[in-house]
This record gives sequence, C-alpha cells and structure tokens, in this order.
Amino acid sequence: MIIVSRRAAAAFAHDIVMAAISFWLSFYLRVGDDIGHYSHELIWAYDAIFAAIAAAVFFASGLYRGIWRYASLPDLIGLARAVTLVILIYFPLMFLATRLEALPRSIVGINWLVLMALLGGPRFAYRLLKDGSLRNILRVDAARASVPVLLIGAGEGADLFIRTTYRDAQQAYRVVGIVSDDGQRVGREIGGVSVLGMIDDIPAVVGRLAAKGDKPQRMILTGRNIEGAAVRRLLDVADGLGIPLARLPRLTEFKDTRVDEARPIEPVAIEDLLGRPQTVLDRNSMRALVAGKRVLVTGAGGTIGSELTRQIAAFGPVRLSLLDNGEYALYAIEREILERFPNLARNALIGDVRDGRRVDAVLASERPELVFHAAALKHVPMVEANPVEGVMTNVLGTRHVAEACRMHGVRAMVMISTDKAVNPANVMGASKRLAESICQALDILEARHAAGTRFVTVRFGNVLGSTGSVVPLFQRQLAAGGPLTVTHPEISRYFMTTREAVALVLQASALASGDDEARGKLFVLDMGEPVKIVDLARQMIRLAGKRPDRDVKIEFVGLRPGEKLREELFHEQEALVPTRVAGIRLAAPRAIDYAMLSRALDELAEHAREGRTDRVLVVLRNLVPEFAANAAAAERLAQGS
Repeated sequence: MIIVSRRAAAAFAHDIVMAAISFWLSFYLRVGDDIGHYSHELIWAYDAIFAAIAAAVFFASGLYRGIWRYASLPDLIGLARAVTLVILIYFPLMFLATRLEALPRSIVGINWLVLMALLGGPRFAYRLLKDGSLRNILRVDAARASVPVLLIGAGEGADLFIRTTYRDAQQAYRVVGIVSDDGQRVGREIGGVSVLGMIDDIPAVVGRLAAKGDKPQRMILTGRNIEGAAVRRLLDVADGLGIPLARLPRLTEFKDTRVDEARPIEPVAIEDLLGRPQTVLDRNSMRALVAGKRVLVTGAGGTIGSELTRQIAAFGPVRLSLLDNGEYALYAIEREILERFPNLARNALIGDVRDGRRVDAVLASERPELVFHAAALKHVPMVEANPVEGVMTNVLGTRHVAEACRMHGVRAMVMISTDKAVNPANVMGASKRLAESICQALDILEARHAAGTRFVTVRFGNVLGSTGSVVPLFQRQLAAGGPLTVTHPEISRYFMTTREAVALVLQASALASGDDEARGKLFVLDMGEPVKIVDLARQMIRLAGKRPDRDVKIEFVGLRPGEKLREELFHEQEALVPTRVAGIRLAAPRAIDYAMLSRALDELAEHAREGRTDRVLVVLRNLVPEFAANAAAAERLAQGS
C-alpha cells in the first residue's frame, strides 16, 4: 500500500504517535503511581518496539485509504482489526522475551482499549465536526445486494449513496468501486469502498472488477460538477461497455428528505447531456429588480411564462399578476404559486393579448411596474399553417402589451424572443422579428422621456422539454417503442434548460435597468454549441437502455414547412457587444422609426382582422425583408430533402 497524499501521511504519523502514547498511558492506568518502580529506560524500549510494530501493521493494513471526512463504522472495524493485530504480535513477543516479569498481563486489554480510543476518537470527532451529527457515523453493514454498481465521483454524493446501501439490508444496490475526477483520492476509500481510478480509467476498472466476479451492472453519476461534454463521453463509454448510466437526483428533486431519506437513482437527465458550466449570475441585482414591485407575466401558463412566475415569486414582489388565455394552464401555475408562496399577493387573469381592450383593462387595474411578455405562438409548422393567427398573437399582441405599458407608466417591459427571428424562414420567426422591431423602436422613442418605459428584448434558442419541442416528442415515441422521427440528418438546434434561460432573462432585465447604452439593442443569451437532433435522438435511446438503429429505429421524415437546418442567435450584421455577465451579449439589429412602423402595423392589423392571408404575408415580407428570400430557400430545401 502506498501513502497517496500529504493528508494520508499526516494520518500515518498521527497514528504512530498515538500508538506510542497509548503504551505509556496503558502502563500508567494499570500501575498508577507505582510506575516509578519500573525502569523508565525499559518502558521506553518496550514503547519504541510497540510503535514500530504498530507502524508496520498500520502501513500494511490499508488504514490510510480511508478519508476521515467520511469515516464510519466500516472504518472503525478496520481500525479494530489493525489494533488487534498489533496487540497479538507485540504482547506474546514481549511476554516471551521478558518471561512475563516486566509487564502486567492486564495491560493487554487496557492497551487495546486505549489505542482504539486514541485512533478512532480523532477520526470520528472530525467527522462529527463536519456533519454535526452521529447519525451518519453509526451505521451497519448491509447484506450483499443484488446489483453491483460503480460510482462516478468520490465526494458527498458517493458517501450518501454508500451510507444508504448500508442502512438497508434489503438495498437493491451494492457498490463495488468508485472512480474519481480527483487524482488525490485514487487509492483511498469512502465507507470501505475503494476509489479504483480516474474517470478516464473506467474501462480498465470495469475489467478488473469483472475479473474478480464483480462487474458493475450500472454506473451512477454522484457528482454535479461534471460538464455536459464529459457526461456525453461517459455515456459513450457506458454504451461501449454495455452498462447503463444513471445519476443520483438533485437534492432539490426530493419531495421531503426528512420523511424519505432514500437515494433513488434514475437515468441521466437529458439536460445533463446538454449541460455546460453555469453562468455566474448576480442574484442581488435580480432581487433588486423584482423585490417590492408589482409584476405582470403574460403567457404565465406556458413553459417560459410559468418558470418566470416561479422565479419572480421567489424574489419577493409585492404583487404578482398572471395573464393567460388557457384556463387550465393558468389554474395550474396559480395553484403552485399559492402553495409555495401563500403570503404573496397574486391575481390570475384570463385574457388574450390579441384583445387590446382586455390588455388595457388588465394593466389599468393591476398597475404593474414590470411586465414580462412571454405570450406567443411558437410552433413553427402550426404558425406556418395559420399565419394570420401567428401575426395576431406575436405581432399585434406584442403591440397591444407595449402600447398599454406606455399608457399606464410601466417601468419596464421585457419581451421573450427566439433565435428563429434571425434570418427568419417561416412566419413564426418573421412575426417574432417584427415583435422585436416594435420593442426596439419604442425603446428608442421612450428614451426621450425621463420616466419613459424601458423595452427590453431577450433572444434565445430552444428550451428543453417545452410544449411542442422535440424532447417530449422523442419521449413519447420511445415509450411507444419507436421509431424516433428526425426531419433531417444534419438539422441542429441550440438548447438550454428552462430554468437557466429564465434566470438569464431576469439577469438581462437587471442589466438593462439604468443602462441607456442598451437602448434599442437586444440581449442575446449564450446557448453554447448547437446540438444535432439525430445525436440527441441516439442519446435518448441509449438513456432508455436501448441500442440506436437496432432496438429502436431512427427515421428521417423530411423538413417541415418553414423549417431551417440551422438556427442562428444573431444576424451577421449585428455587432455583438459583451456585457458584465458572461452568458449575455448585446446585439444591435437595424431599427425602424416607430411612427413609420406604426402605420404599417395598422395596415397589417386590418388585413389580419379581415383574414386576408395573402396581404398579411405581403406586409410581413415588406417589414422583414430577409423573410422572403429565406422562406423560399427553406421551401426548396424541404422539397429537395
């Protein structure tokens, strides 16, 4: 056994000193003040021999693979074995050498107890100091479970999982080893389980375990600091070894950890595969933006709107108003807010942003200081088939909300936009680009007034699991046994978790507060690298424990109307400007004078109300020139696929 770190070396030195002290202390406890009748030189000699034997036994017994931070009953058992071996070697040897004359026989038992106390006490005192509880230390060994597992990550998660398996004799899992991303922990132990290697050594570790008859049947991610690219590589390794990859749930995913302390495992979440280092956010500025304010969220029952509602409620607004045209979606989020924040003043309002009178009445009665506009039609093929409805909601609905914000003195309106507004090839993207133009123009116009409304636009790509997105579609298709349908082998999209996207929306809103340099510009969220949809499909199949193209087929069905192969987060002519938050940048698209834009919007509204689809599309193409060329190109590509 090799001492692998300075901490292990320090523990080794500590134990040798404790062994030397234990001999003297045991002798004194046995003879008391009569110790003066014995030769101190002889006692020192016996003590030196005792410490030397203890050092050899401790070094060979593997005591220093354990990590004091996670010391528990298995470690105590290991100490007892080592101490017993020291006693069994030393005292028979000394009794024979001295013919039982120099040492009282009872010192054997006394020394065992004293040495156990001196070695075990500091270890468990350190653990108690870290945990603040004896509960995690006093645990018992479990019977061998049926499913051997390999843990990835040698930290808190691994310790919690191992302790859970010890707690329940009927536990379904047996931990056969750990791999770590920290080389300092290789060769050490947590709860009696060895850290067998680094993450890159997984194939070799599995091979060694298999040779001993302990091949893991599952690998479990226990850490949360592993980036998405690393998780994807782990999934590839697991797939090659034929071992499913799972993860421990986040602590926030437990219903009530005081009632149910079990640590279940689950497949690797799709957001783990797409993950990347989280942006460090200034939560104080976000809280300052919302705390004590009256806030209104449109589209509050949707994917983005409901998450906005949750995060805004947590920052302590004085009143939160929720507007949506869907009764059940509005009811669901309103009930959730009631249960989580019972003291928050709130109001759930049924209404459609397409109805200008209703929007005006809502703002007049609620008097919000901040408005987050998330209401929109977002499904590309659906809006392509119903262009008038898309324009009515996305363009005219945004206009109604924006004009009402101006009229009622709202401090700031934040509009949620999409990457499909960049070089749009479909009606949905073009309508959102026109909505961006409305907010841009009004933001510039309101800059003339000291108390003018700020219009903030935040643009980002797809959010995982949103209504109508590809992830829920794949999940339904997997549940039905496949196939998974992908429109094109090369199609790719930007993805972000809903929670992260909304947090960045709030952060961008806080950045815009008082920043006149950002007027007329758009905030663009950093979405990382685009993900090929076919790769996402294959990953989800493997997460379900199946093999792509063998157990579950992938079918290419062709691009849908208005669909592009690749989306963009900004136009090539939009100069990006960094902000003080790494995950947020500013873009400056061309702006249109609001008076001129307003006349065109009046014409667009008239055609939309009369259902003149052709005229609506003509006006839309005139206001968003890049739409016409890109729509034609997308149509040719779809026909060619």
